Amino acid sequence: MPRGSDLLTRLIAALGGVPTGARADRVLRSPQFRDGAFRNPVPGSTLPPGSGKKAFREWRSGGQPRQPTDAIPLATPTELGARSPDALDITWYGHASTLVDIEGRRVLLDPVWSNRCSPFPFIGPRRLHPPPVALGELPELDAIVISHDHYDHLDMATVKALAAKQSAPFLVPLGVGAHLDRWGVPADRIVELDWDESTTIGGVRFTVTAARHFSGRSLNRDQTLWGSWVVAGPTRRVFYTGDSGYFDGYARIGAAHGPFDASLVQIGAYSDGWPDIHMTPEDAVTAHLDLGGGLLIPVHWCTFVLAFHAWREPADRLWREAKERAVTLAVPRPGERIDVDNPAEVDGWWQTIA
Repeated sequence: MPRGSDLLTRLIAALGGVPTGARADRVLRSPQFRDGAFRNPVPGSTLPPGSGKKAFREWRSGGQPRQPTDAIPLATPTELGARSPDALDITWYGHASTLVDIEGRRVLLDPVWSNRCSPFPFIGPRRLHPPPVALGELPELDAIVISHDHYDHLDMATVKALAAKQSAPFLVPLGVGAHLDRWGVPADRIVELDWDESTTIGGVRFTVTAARHFSGRSLNRDQTLWGSWVVAGPTRRVFYTGDSGYFDGYARIGAAHGPFDASLVQIGAYSDGWPDIHMTPEDAVTAHLDLGGGLLIPVHWCTFVLAFHAWREPADRLWREAKERAVTLAVPRPGERIDVDNPAEVDGWWQTIA
Protein backbone atom coordinates (compact mmCIF):
# COMPACT_ATOMS: atom_id res chain seq x y z
CA MET A 1 0.00 0.00 0.00
CA PRO A 2 1.35 3.49 -0.79
CA ARG A 3 2.75 5.57 2.05
CA GLY A 4 0.51 8.16 3.68
CA SER A 5 2.23 11.05 1.91
CA ASP A 6 1.80 9.33 -1.47
CA LEU A 7 -1.89 8.73 -0.78
CA LEU A 8 -2.39 12.36 0.17
CA THR A 9 -0.63 13.52 -2.99
CA ARG A 10 -2.82 11.22 -5.10
CA LEU A 11 -5.98 12.33 -3.35
CA ILE A 12 -5.23 16.00 -3.88
CA ALA A 13 -4.44 15.40 -7.54
CA ALA A 14 -7.61 13.31 -8.07
CA LEU A 15 -9.77 16.12 -6.77
CA GLY A 16 -8.79 17.98 -9.91
CA GLY A 17 -8.54 21.67 -10.57
CA VAL A 18 -10.61 24.81 -10.20
CA PRO A 19 -11.45 27.10 -13.14
CA THR A 20 -9.26 30.19 -13.07
CA GLY A 21 -8.29 33.00 -15.43
CA ALA A 22 -9.91 32.91 -18.87
CA ARG A 23 -11.61 29.61 -18.04
CA ALA A 24 -13.26 31.15 -14.98
CA ASP A 25 -14.35 34.14 -17.07
CA ARG A 26 -16.13 31.79 -19.48
CA VAL A 27 -17.82 30.05 -16.58
CA LEU A 28 -19.10 33.34 -15.20
CA ARG A 29 -20.48 34.34 -18.61
CA SER A 30 -22.36 31.08 -19.09
CA PRO A 31 -26.19 31.36 -19.05
CA GLN A 32 -26.12 28.13 -17.00
CA PHE A 33 -24.04 29.73 -14.20
CA ARG A 34 -26.09 31.72 -11.70
CA ASP A 35 -25.60 32.70 -8.07
CA GLY A 36 -22.21 31.05 -7.86
CA ALA A 37 -23.01 27.66 -9.42
CA PHE A 38 -24.13 25.93 -12.58
CA ARG A 39 -27.87 25.30 -12.66
CA ASN A 40 -30.13 22.71 -14.23
CA PRO A 41 -32.68 23.37 -17.00
CA VAL A 42 -35.37 22.49 -14.46
CA PRO A 43 -35.01 22.82 -10.66
CA GLY A 44 -34.64 20.08 -8.11
CA SER A 45 -31.26 18.49 -8.89
CA THR A 46 -29.93 18.63 -5.32
CA LEU A 47 -30.20 15.35 -3.41
CA PRO A 48 -33.11 15.73 -0.97
CA PRO A 49 -32.56 15.15 2.76
CA GLY A 50 -32.94 11.50 3.69
CA SER A 51 -32.64 10.26 0.10
CA GLY A 52 -30.02 7.66 1.00
CA LYS A 53 -32.14 6.20 3.80
CA LYS A 54 -35.15 6.04 1.51
CA ALA A 55 -33.12 4.26 -1.18
CA PHE A 56 -31.80 1.78 1.39
CA ARG A 57 -35.33 0.95 2.49
CA GLU A 58 -36.26 0.31 -1.15
CA TRP A 59 -33.40 -2.15 -1.53
CA ARG A 60 -34.11 -4.01 1.70
CA SER A 61 -37.66 -4.69 0.55
CA GLY A 62 -36.49 -6.01 -2.83
CA GLY A 63 -34.52 -9.05 -1.71
CA GLN A 64 -32.27 -9.30 -4.81
CA PRO A 65 -28.45 -9.16 -4.80
CA ARG A 66 -26.78 -5.83 -5.43
CA GLN A 67 -23.89 -7.53 -7.20
CA PRO A 68 -23.59 -10.79 -9.13
CA THR A 69 -22.28 -13.97 -7.53
CA ASP A 70 -21.27 -15.35 -10.95
CA ALA A 71 -18.75 -13.73 -13.25
CA ILE A 72 -20.10 -11.25 -15.78
CA PRO A 73 -19.24 -12.61 -19.23
CA LEU A 74 -17.05 -10.39 -21.38
CA ALA A 75 -17.37 -10.36 -25.14
CA THR A 76 -14.50 -11.68 -27.22
CA PRO A 77 -12.59 -8.60 -28.43
CA THR A 78 -13.48 -7.71 -32.00
CA GLU A 79 -10.82 -6.64 -34.46
CA LEU A 80 -11.58 -2.98 -35.15
CA GLY A 81 -10.60 -3.01 -38.79
CA ALA A 82 -11.65 -0.59 -41.49
CA ARG A 83 -15.37 -0.37 -42.21
CA SER A 84 -17.31 1.27 -45.01
CA PRO A 85 -17.32 5.07 -44.74
CA ASP A 86 -21.02 5.17 -43.77
CA ALA A 87 -20.82 2.47 -41.06
CA LEU A 88 -21.85 3.04 -37.47
CA ASP A 89 -20.60 0.63 -34.79
CA ILE A 90 -20.77 0.98 -31.02
CA THR A 91 -18.63 -0.94 -28.52
CA TRP A 92 -19.65 -0.80 -24.87
CA TYR A 93 -16.77 -1.41 -22.44
CA GLY A 94 -18.85 -1.21 -19.27
CA HIS A 95 -20.59 1.49 -17.23
CA ALA A 96 -20.62 4.55 -19.53
CA SER A 97 -17.32 3.87 -21.34
CA THR A 98 -18.21 3.44 -25.00
CA LEU A 99 -16.43 3.56 -28.34
CA VAL A 100 -18.42 5.05 -31.23
CA ASP A 101 -17.15 4.19 -34.71
CA ILE A 102 -18.96 6.75 -36.85
CA GLU A 103 -18.28 7.10 -40.57
CA GLY A 104 -14.59 6.32 -40.28
CA ARG A 105 -13.95 8.26 -37.05
CA ARG A 106 -13.53 6.85 -33.55
CA VAL A 107 -14.91 8.59 -30.48
CA LEU A 108 -14.41 7.36 -26.91
CA LEU A 109 -17.06 8.39 -24.36
CA ASP A 110 -16.42 8.73 -20.60
CA PRO A 111 -13.50 6.29 -20.37
CA VAL A 112 -12.95 4.77 -16.91
CA TRP A 113 -10.46 1.90 -16.72
CA SER A 114 -9.53 2.07 -13.03
CA ASN A 115 -10.55 -0.63 -10.56
CA ARG A 116 -12.54 1.84 -8.46
CA CYS A 117 -14.43 5.01 -9.30
CA SER A 118 -12.99 6.91 -6.37
CA PRO A 119 -10.13 9.24 -5.49
CA PHE A 120 -8.79 6.45 -3.25
CA PRO A 121 -7.22 3.18 -4.49
CA PHE A 122 -8.78 1.13 -1.66
CA ILE A 123 -12.17 2.77 -0.94
CA GLY A 124 -15.14 3.31 -3.21
CA PRO A 125 -17.19 1.32 -5.72
CA ARG A 126 -15.14 -1.56 -7.17
CA ARG A 127 -15.56 -2.94 -10.68
CA LEU A 128 -17.81 -5.99 -11.04
CA HIS A 129 -15.90 -7.05 -14.14
CA PRO A 130 -12.46 -6.22 -15.56
CA PRO A 131 -12.11 -3.92 -18.56
CA PRO A 132 -12.79 -6.01 -21.67
CA VAL A 133 -9.64 -4.65 -23.34
CA ALA A 134 -6.52 -2.98 -22.00
CA LEU A 135 -6.38 0.76 -22.40
CA GLY A 136 -3.29 0.42 -24.56
CA GLU A 137 -5.16 -1.88 -26.95
CA LEU A 138 -7.66 0.77 -27.99
CA PRO A 139 -7.40 1.92 -31.62
CA GLU A 140 -6.24 5.39 -32.56
CA LEU A 141 -8.93 7.80 -31.44
CA ASP A 142 -10.21 10.98 -33.08
CA ALA A 143 -11.87 12.43 -29.97
CA ILE A 144 -12.35 11.66 -26.28
CA VAL A 145 -15.64 12.98 -24.92
CA ILE A 146 -16.46 13.58 -21.24
CA SER A 147 -20.00 14.21 -19.97
CA HIS A 148 -19.17 15.53 -16.47
CA ASP A 149 -16.60 15.33 -13.71
CA HIS A 150 -17.92 12.61 -11.38
CA TYR A 151 -15.44 9.82 -10.65
CA ASP A 152 -17.37 7.17 -12.56
CA HIS A 153 -17.13 9.31 -15.73
CA LEU A 154 -13.86 11.20 -15.36
CA ASP A 155 -10.99 9.07 -14.05
CA MET A 156 -7.60 10.66 -13.45
CA ALA A 157 -5.50 7.56 -14.18
CA THR A 158 -7.38 6.84 -17.40
CA VAL A 159 -7.11 10.45 -18.58
CA LYS A 160 -3.37 10.52 -17.90
CA ALA A 161 -2.85 7.27 -19.77
CA LEU A 162 -4.90 8.41 -22.76
CA ALA A 163 -3.10 11.74 -22.83
CA ALA A 164 0.19 9.84 -23.09
CA LYS A 165 -0.92 7.08 -25.48
CA GLN A 166 -3.27 8.98 -27.79
CA SER A 167 -3.16 12.30 -29.66
CA ALA A 168 -6.92 12.91 -29.73
CA PRO A 169 -8.40 16.05 -28.17
CA PHE A 170 -10.55 15.88 -25.02
CA LEU A 171 -14.01 17.42 -25.46
CA VAL A 172 -15.54 18.49 -22.15
CA PRO A 173 -18.31 20.68 -20.74
CA LEU A 174 -17.39 24.13 -19.52
CA GLY A 175 -15.00 24.20 -16.56
CA VAL A 176 -14.07 20.49 -16.70
CA GLY A 177 -10.87 21.44 -18.50
CA ALA A 178 -9.51 22.64 -15.16
CA HIS A 179 -9.23 19.00 -14.03
CA LEU A 180 -7.47 17.95 -17.22
CA ASP A 181 -5.14 20.91 -16.95
CA ARG A 182 -4.30 19.85 -13.38
CA TRP A 183 -3.45 16.36 -14.68
CA GLY A 184 -1.07 17.56 -17.36
CA VAL A 185 -3.22 17.36 -20.51
CA PRO A 186 -1.85 19.97 -22.94
CA ALA A 187 -4.06 23.03 -23.34
CA ASP A 188 -4.27 22.58 -27.11
CA ARG A 189 -5.91 19.18 -26.55
CA ILE A 190 -8.71 20.50 -24.33
CA VAL A 191 -11.91 21.76 -25.97
CA GLU A 192 -14.49 23.17 -23.54
CA LEU A 193 -18.05 23.84 -24.60
CA ASP A 194 -21.17 25.30 -23.04
CA TRP A 195 -24.61 23.85 -23.75
CA ASP A 196 -25.55 24.14 -27.42
CA GLU A 197 -21.98 24.95 -28.45
CA SER A 198 -20.31 22.75 -31.07
CA THR A 199 -16.95 21.85 -32.52
CA THR A 200 -16.07 19.76 -35.58
CA ILE A 201 -13.26 17.21 -35.69
CA GLY A 202 -12.55 15.12 -38.76
CA GLY A 203 -15.96 15.84 -40.24
CA VAL A 204 -17.83 14.85 -37.06
CA ARG A 205 -19.72 17.58 -35.26
CA PHE A 206 -19.87 17.42 -31.46
CA THR A 207 -22.48 19.43 -29.55
CA VAL A 208 -22.93 19.63 -25.79
CA THR A 209 -26.62 19.59 -24.94
CA ALA A 210 -28.53 19.91 -21.69
CA ALA A 211 -28.80 17.30 -18.94
CA ARG A 212 -30.38 17.27 -15.48
CA HIS A 213 -27.62 16.37 -13.08
CA PHE A 214 -24.89 17.96 -10.95
CA SER A 215 -21.09 18.02 -10.70
CA GLY A 216 -18.23 17.99 -8.24
CA ARG A 217 -15.31 15.85 -7.09
CA SER A 218 -15.38 17.16 -3.51
CA LEU A 219 -17.73 19.14 -1.29
CA ASN A 220 -17.42 22.05 -3.74
CA ARG A 221 -20.47 21.36 -5.94
CA ASP A 222 -21.58 22.52 -9.38
CA GLN A 223 -18.52 24.59 -10.31
CA THR A 224 -18.18 22.70 -13.60
CA LEU A 225 -20.89 22.00 -16.15
CA TRP A 226 -22.45 18.61 -16.94
CA GLY A 227 -24.09 17.68 -20.23
CA SER A 228 -25.25 15.25 -22.85
CA TRP A 229 -23.63 14.96 -26.28
CA VAL A 230 -24.70 14.87 -29.91
CA VAL A 231 -22.15 13.11 -32.14
CA ALA A 232 -23.07 13.81 -35.76
CA GLY A 233 -21.20 12.63 -38.82
CA PRO A 234 -22.09 13.64 -42.36
CA THR A 235 -25.04 11.22 -42.40
CA ARG A 236 -25.08 9.28 -39.08
CA ARG A 237 -26.01 10.57 -35.64
CA VAL A 238 -25.59 9.28 -32.09
CA PHE A 239 -26.88 10.78 -28.84
CA TYR A 240 -25.36 10.14 -25.40
CA THR A 241 -27.33 11.21 -22.34
CA GLY A 242 -24.48 11.32 -19.84
CA ASP A 243 -26.07 11.21 -16.40
CA SER A 244 -29.47 12.85 -16.14
CA GLY A 245 -32.85 12.73 -14.59
CA TYR A 246 -35.67 12.71 -17.10
CA PHE A 247 -36.80 16.13 -18.33
CA ASP A 248 -38.74 17.58 -21.25
CA GLY A 249 -35.54 18.82 -22.89
CA TYR A 250 -35.05 15.51 -24.70
CA ALA A 251 -37.85 16.35 -27.11
CA ARG A 252 -36.20 19.71 -27.85
CA ILE A 253 -32.83 18.04 -28.40
CA GLY A 254 -34.41 15.53 -30.74
CA ALA A 255 -36.14 18.28 -32.72
CA ALA A 256 -32.94 20.31 -33.01
CA HIS A 257 -30.40 17.54 -33.64
CA GLY A 258 -32.22 14.28 -34.39
CA PRO A 259 -33.37 11.87 -35.43
CA PHE A 260 -30.60 9.61 -34.13
CA ASP A 261 -29.44 6.28 -35.47
CA ALA A 262 -28.66 5.24 -31.91
CA SER A 263 -29.04 6.61 -28.41
CA LEU A 264 -26.78 5.67 -25.52
CA VAL A 265 -29.00 6.13 -22.49
CA GLN A 266 -28.24 5.93 -18.76
CA ILE A 267 -30.38 3.25 -17.09
CA GLY A 268 -28.72 2.46 -13.75
CA ALA A 269 -28.11 3.92 -10.27
CA TYR A 270 -31.66 5.24 -9.91
CA SER A 271 -33.87 5.58 -6.86
CA ASP A 272 -37.08 7.21 -5.76
CA GLY A 273 -34.77 9.03 -3.37
CA TRP A 274 -33.03 10.92 -6.19
CA PRO A 275 -35.40 11.03 -9.18
CA ASP A 276 -33.97 14.28 -10.54
CA ILE A 277 -30.42 13.12 -11.29
CA HIS A 278 -30.68 9.58 -12.76
CA MET A 279 -33.33 8.06 -15.00
CA THR A 280 -35.14 4.83 -14.33
CA PRO A 281 -35.18 2.28 -17.18
CA GLU A 282 -38.73 3.37 -18.00
CA ASP A 283 -37.57 6.99 -18.16
CA ALA A 284 -34.77 5.89 -20.48
CA VAL A 285 -37.25 4.46 -22.98
CA THR A 286 -39.30 7.65 -22.85
CA ALA A 287 -36.18 9.77 -23.39
CA HIS A 288 -35.17 7.58 -26.33
CA LEU A 289 -38.57 8.06 -27.95
CA ASP A 290 -38.52 11.81 -27.25
CA LEU A 291 -35.14 12.03 -28.98
CA GLY A 292 -36.29 10.20 -32.08
CA GLY A 293 -33.78 7.43 -31.41
CA GLY A 294 -33.44 4.37 -33.61
CA LEU A 295 -31.50 1.72 -31.69
CA LEU A 296 -31.43 2.03 -27.88
CA ILE A 297 -28.21 0.88 -26.21
CA PRO A 298 -28.22 1.14 -22.40
CA VAL A 299 -25.21 2.38 -20.45
CA HIS A 300 -24.39 3.23 -16.83
CA TRP A 301 -25.10 -0.18 -15.36
CA CYS A 302 -23.44 -3.57 -14.68
CA THR A 303 -19.91 -2.30 -13.84
CA PHE A 304 -20.14 -0.39 -10.53
CA VAL A 305 -22.64 -0.63 -7.67
CA LEU A 306 -23.80 2.96 -7.23
CA ALA A 307 -27.34 2.49 -5.88
CA PHE A 308 -29.38 0.08 -3.77
CA HIS A 309 -31.27 -1.71 -6.53
CA ALA A 310 -30.26 -5.20 -7.68
CA TRP A 311 -27.37 -5.15 -10.16
CA ARG A 312 -29.30 -6.61 -13.09
CA GLU A 313 -32.63 -4.91 -12.38
CA PRO A 314 -31.99 -2.02 -14.81
CA ALA A 315 -31.65 -4.39 -17.78
CA ASP A 316 -34.66 -6.48 -16.70
CA ARG A 317 -36.89 -3.42 -16.46
CA LEU A 318 -35.52 -1.90 -19.66
CA TRP A 319 -36.14 -5.09 -21.62
CA ARG A 320 -39.75 -5.27 -20.48
CA GLU A 321 -40.40 -1.57 -21.15
CA ALA A 322 -38.77 -1.63 -24.58
CA LYS A 323 -40.82 -4.65 -25.60
CA GLU A 324 -44.02 -3.02 -24.33
CA ARG A 325 -43.33 0.17 -26.31
CA ALA A 326 -41.90 -1.48 -29.46
CA VAL A 327 -38.43 0.05 -29.07
CA THR A 328 -35.49 -1.60 -30.85
CA LEU A 329 -33.00 -2.55 -28.15
CA ALA A 330 -29.51 -4.05 -27.96
CA VAL A 331 -27.94 -4.92 -24.59
CA PRO A 332 -24.30 -5.82 -25.29
CA ARG A 333 -21.96 -7.73 -23.04
CA PRO A 334 -19.02 -5.63 -21.88
CA GLY A 335 -16.69 -5.37 -24.86
CA GLU A 336 -19.31 -6.36 -27.42
CA ARG A 337 -19.40 -4.43 -30.69
CA ILE A 338 -22.84 -3.58 -32.09
CA ASP A 339 -23.42 -2.89 -35.77
CA VAL A 340 -26.19 -0.31 -35.47
CA ASP A 341 -27.63 -1.29 -38.85
CA ASN A 342 -27.70 -4.97 -37.86
CA PRO A 343 -28.02 -5.01 -34.07
CA ALA A 344 -27.56 -8.18 -32.07
CA GLU A 345 -30.65 -9.87 -30.77
CA VAL A 346 -31.51 -9.17 -27.14
CA ASP A 347 -30.66 -12.54 -25.63
CA GLY A 348 -31.07 -11.75 -21.95
CA TRP A 349 -27.47 -12.77 -21.16
CA TRP A 350 -27.59 -10.98 -17.79
CA GLN A 351 -30.53 -13.15 -16.68
CA THR A 352 -28.30 -16.23 -16.60
CA ILE A 353 -26.16 -14.72 -13.85
CA ALA A 354 -27.10 -15.21 -10.19
